[in-house]
Amino acid sequence: MAHKMLTYLKNFLVYIFLFLALSMPFENEVESAQVVDRVVAVINDDIVTLYELNRAIKPYADKIGASGYSQEKEKKMLFTVREDILNQLIDKKMEDQEIRRYKIKIDEKEVDLAIEHFKKANYFTDEDLKEALSRDGLTLEEYRGKMKKQLLRAKLINFEVKSKIVITKEEVKSYYESHIEKYRGERKYHLRNIIMRVPPFTGEKGKSEVREKMETVLEKFTDGESFETLATLYSESSFASDGGDLGLFRLDELSEQLKGAIKDLKTGDSTGVLDTDQGLQIFFVEKIVTSQAKSLEKVTPEIEKKLYNEIVNKNFQTWLEGLRKRAHIKIIR
Repeated sequence: MAHKMLTYLKNFLVYIFLFLALSMPFENEVESAQVVDRVVAVINDDIVTLYELNRAIKPYADKIGASGYSQEKEKKMLFTVREDILNQLIDKKMEDQEIRRYKIKIDEKEVDLAIEHFKKANYFTDEDLKEALSRDGLTLEEYRGKMKKQLLRAKLINFEVKSKIVITKEEVKSYYESHIEKYRGERKYHLRNIIMRVPPFTGEKGKSEVREKMETVLEKFTDGESFETLATLYSESSFASDGGDLGLFRLDELSEQLKGAIKDLKTGDSTGVLDTDQGLQIFFVEKIVTSQAKSLEKVTPEIEKKLYNEIVNKNFQTWLEGLRKRAHIKIIR
């Protein structure tokens, strides 16, 4: 009996030794994985991981790291960029949740059509597209994924914001009569823009970080990339999916700041980075047209589009703020 007990105890000790020996590497792997990746934000039932955040930050971090700043300044700049990018990722997670809630779908044919439209608009061959994507560090599959997400979000905005807007005849007539000088025949600028908003409470340091990002985008345009493409990829407005298309404007419709920046531009030119009330912006002149005097009936579609765009932009921000208020958001430092 004693012999059996000793044998049992020996086998039990061997089992414990093997269990500990085998479990230790696994625990180390878990600990290692926790160092590499962890949760940085919880948004309702979704999360943002450190991997996602670092991947989104990397292009900006690389530029900051190559700029020769002091260690202290680089640290502060990276902190500001991190906060900004994290907020953008949180917004996108909330939008994705709404897409799932409404069961919005995009099939591959829609993605194909969108890419073909993009290629046609930019006179791109397949090789041109791959080369442009390569310059931005994207594969074709990654680009398809981005395009699909943009189409899904565009459908969501159509459903939640755009479909609920109604422009009345009275509103159109009132606008026409109060801006009658616009329709007497004058030069108009078809504008696109790219906008990046300065995160609140970040002061001049935050603005400096956003300006650096905008200057990088401007360099891409100067190097020959399509403004429409850059607006689609980088602009933070509800018109990004339309390539930042703002429509036609007379100079007297614009603020004094924009008048001065745009009045001497030619078709195909852009402004520099402008510091505006809405954020930092770059404006691009798609074309310049000279319009003749127009009747109310003739300009009704144009006025409807202008009023519609103004309301879309305002309602989109209100809708996004509403999502944030209703969401359970926890940021883990």
